[in-house]
Order: sequence, then C-alpha cells, then structure tokens
Amino acid sequence: MSQHTWRVLGATGFTGSAIMTRLQQEDISAAPVAAPRLATSADSAGQVIAEARRLQSVIDYLADSFAGAEVVVNAAGLSAPDQQDLGSLIGANALLPAVVAVAAQRTGVQRVIHLSSAAVQGSRPVLDASEATSPFSAYSFSKALGEDCLLRLRELITATAEAGAAPGSAASSFPAAPSTNPVTVHPHHAAQLCIVRATSVQGSGRNTTAQLARVSSSFLASVAGRGDRPTPVTSVHALAEFVVRVGTLDEQLPPIVLQPWEGATTASVIRDAGRRQPRHLPDLLARGVVASGYGVSSALNERFHGAVRRLELMLFGQGQDDSWVEQRGLFPERRVGSVLRQAHQAAGAKG
Repeated sequence: MSQHTWRVLGATGFTGSAIMTRLQQEDISAAPVAAPRLATSADSAGQVIAEARRLQSVIDYLADSFAGAEVVVNAAGLSAPDQQDLGSLIGANALLPAVVAVAAQRTGVQRVIHLSSAAVQGSRPVLDASEATSPFSAYSFSKALGEDCLLRLRELITATAEAGAAPGSAASSFPAAPSTNPVTVHPHHAAQLCIVRATSVQGSGRNTTAQLARVSSSFLASVAGRGDRPTPVTSVHALAEFVVRVGTLDEQLPPIVLQPWEGATTASVIRDAGRRQPRHLPDLLARGVVASGYGVSSALNERFHGAVRRLELMLFGQGQDDSWVEQRGLFPERRVGSVLRQAHQAAGAKG
C-alpha cells in the first residue's frame, strides 16, 4: 500500500520528530498536527469513548487537520512513567487517541497508527502483540486504557462498515466531519486502526536515556546472572523506521504490532551506555531486590513502581515475540548501541 499523505500528531516531540524525519527521508508527504490537551475523570473504555464522541469541537479541529490524509500517526501523549495524576494521563493517553480515531473515521482516513507502550504488559516474560495487558502503574494503566478504547472502536467500525453503515456515512447515526463542511464517507469505509507498542525507546534529549547512561556508569550498574538475557531497549530511529514500514505495508494491518527487538542484552546495554562491565548478581539476590522495591513502593501508594520496573528491566531484561515482523521482513536497522554510546558521551560532557 503506497501512502503519500500523512499527518503526525506530536510531530515536535521525541518520537514524533523522529517519525517526521524518517518520512522526509523517504519522500513521503507529511504535515504536523498540534495535539489538543485533554483531561478527564473517566476511567473506563466505555466512558472515554462516550466522552470522545461528545467533543465535537475537537473532532472538527482534527477533521480539518486530517483533510486529504491517507495515514494519521498519533505520536502525542503523556510519557510520564512516574506520574500519578490519572486525569491528565488518561486524557492524553486514552481520550486523545479515541478522539483521533473518531475524527479519522468520520473524515475517510485510511489508516490510524497509534503509538502505545509495551509497559501495558508489565513484567510478563515475553512481550507480544496480544490484547492481554498487565498494567502496574498509573501511566501503564492509562496506556492500556487507550489500547482498549481503540480496540473497541476498531471492532465497532469494522462491524458497521460491513453492514454498510460506517461511522461518518449517510447511513450512520455518527455524522461525517467536520460538522461545518462534512466529507463524504463511503458506507463500507473502515479506517484501519493499528496500535504500535513501542518498547524502551532511547535517544538524544530524552531524560530516561540520560538517566540510563548515569546509572550504567555508576556502581549500581548490575545484571542478573550472565547478562545475556534479551532486553527491549531500542532506539528512536528504529521505532520511526518501523512506524513508516507499518504505515506503508501493502496488506491489512492487525490491531496491535510490537516494535521488534534490536538485539540488545542486559549486559550490552550497560557496556554501551556506561562503557563498563556490569556487576553480575545471582538471580535469587536480584529477584529479592526487585521484590523489596515493589514492597516499599506498594506501602507508599505505588509511587515508585515505575522506577522499580526500570530496575527490574535492567537486571532481567524481557523477551519479545517478533514473529509477525519476522514473517514480513520488517526489522529496522539496529542502532541502539550507537545511541547508548552517544548518551554516555553526552553524560560525560555534562558531568
């Protein structure tokens, strides 16, 4: 499927700017769309979707911005793993994606690619593209809720389009957009809503990358066992390349795809980001440290769950099921090693 007209929400942010750069490199026409700031008291998918449909002025704004677009990428959101304010997290990570999907469908957009996070699956041994989630923090809950909203909307859009009453069409109770100058939506049109689960994405200018470089350079730099476990630490360049490959893929997209492994192991991350060999801890001791951290965090209203999860990832890594990507040859160029080495140099320069 050749795509020539894209819109990118969050185009000036960490991930969105990398996607815009990749699109320019591939000569794909793309325009940025400023993402509206939303907050909500809703805390279930049904409530969020109902609220999204009521935000007519936001739908109209997005519909105007999406005019003529074939692909919409939502790279906006609130990437705040340690934040506890659910209202702003759900507004940015669930309500906004729902409104984007509603506006895109009612404007005749072909594809919507939503950037989610593998954090929604918590510490399960192997990350995959299933609908199963295990959120462990306010942030991961908001991301999981956003996925739930899009999966429900995808199911509704598909079912109504098959029945000849797609949202936005004349046969639907959900009108086309924008309300002042509505487009014509075919009764069988179904926007392909695809969730891309980004893993632990690193890059220049990101606080979590600078923190990783500092920890990896310190006496705290440790791994469990031999340090050869795979870890989903990856580069923003690889994520941007993967998003563009998914968006231009000439087949029906699945509901969820997982950003593929970039070849990093728990020990290689520390060697690249810290330029030192990690301390090797017995598995039993490492698991005890993680369990103690979660225990302390739970006693403090889970305020440190994000930090403890990052520690767990450093020690044990996490596997990935890349079968869908492998079958289609969609692996991006591996650049995480160079990104982490650059982060180490930047940390040294600031020090």
